[in-house]
Amino acid sequence: MKKSVLFLFLICCAFAVYPADSRVVVGAERTCEYYPDLEGKQVAVFSNHTGMVGDRHLVDMLVADGVRVVTIFSPEHGFRGDADAGEHVAGSVDSKTGIKISSLYDGQSGRPSEESMQSFDVLLVDIQDVGLRYYTYYISMVKLMDACAEFGRKVIVLDRPNPNGHYVDGPILDMKYKSGVGWLPIPVVHGMTLGELARMVNGEGWLSRGRRCDLAVVPCLNYTHQTHYELPIPPSPNLPNMKSVYLYPSTCYFEATPVSLGRGTDWPFQVYGHPDMKGYDFSFIPRSVPGAKKPPLQGKKCYGVDLTYLTDEEIWAKGINLEYVIDAYRSLNLGNRFFSRFFENLIGVDYVRKMIEAGKPADEIKAMWRNDVEKFREQRRPYLLYAE
Repeated sequence: MKKSVLFLFLICCAFAVYPADSRVVVGAERTCEYYPDLEGKQVAVFSNHTGMVGDRHLVDMLVADGVRVVTIFSPEHGFRGDADAGEHVAGSVDSKTGIKISSLYDGQSGRPSEESMQSFDVLLVDIQDVGLRYYTYYISMVKLMDACAEFGRKVIVLDRPNPNGHYVDGPILDMKYKSGVGWLPIPVVHGMTLGELARMVNGEGWLSRGRRCDLAVVPCLNYTHQTHYELPIPPSPNLPNMKSVYLYPSTCYFEATPVSLGRGTDWPFQVYGHPDMKGYDFSFIPRSVPGAKKPPLQGKKCYGVDLTYLTDEEIWAKGINLEYVIDAYRSLNLGNRFFSRFFENLIGVDYVRKMIEAGKPADEIKAMWRNDVEKFREQRRPYLLYAE
């Protein structure tokens, strides 16, 4: 970075004050907190379409300010955020800047190559997460942290709010179900920002061989865990609005069943149904759409339930709500053919399926993980950056 540019930023920081309003300021906006660490360095960025700083992408801002960005790492859904869930995304070149994009979701290990790790000195992480154990962005971050610890590279997380950060819910992952949709021994809803989670990964020794990453976090301003932060950009194709983000902890389990959760409609994760679920007034037909090119039950009329009428407060009050899965299970009457093995990967333990099949109500099942929630809330406390 040119010294004159750095000088101007330091001058701005010297006279900076917190915003007069209560607007949440994301870490990427606080350039005076991390630009000095980028001076004279080769910089990599882990981000996607959500890494916006005002009306500019972080990468564009860095390049315009003279930062030497040499590599972009992209997560599931790709750098532009338009690939289907689970779709393998090849590496490419950013058409605007000419910077190489290395995909962490190309069907390989998910770890960056040695060549890409040798190309930079500092990694910036700036991506919008939604706070769920099976939402894969944090897994890519942890794999990058692990590689950076191995190669001696510094990681700076430019933090963003967690839209589901106001509560903790769900069982802690039984690590025998560790997978690409569950990587750490945390609850389904962990209630942490990526910056906080990165601190916990380091502090709990969750990287390979117990090593630690050279980590810094640039926190948000004007944010607490009770701030209901509305995402300015959909974080992935099938989470198009806040209703889908709030219902996601309760409806994602349909991915492990024959039931459609609304992919290929205007309401992904906000409806559920199946052609054989008779007696329901609501219906929908999944279609091939961008971000859901081949949705389950494509072209078939599905009968089921519309959850879009629920208020945010009603969704928050329930937290993880297994009533939807139980309703579909009883309606289809498929017995042990209802759940695939993927269900345990999502929920993280083996007792939930057994209790549903035994006819137990949602509240009784939820009571089983109450101790997990309390244990985790205590375990995570030293790593929190924001008031609970």
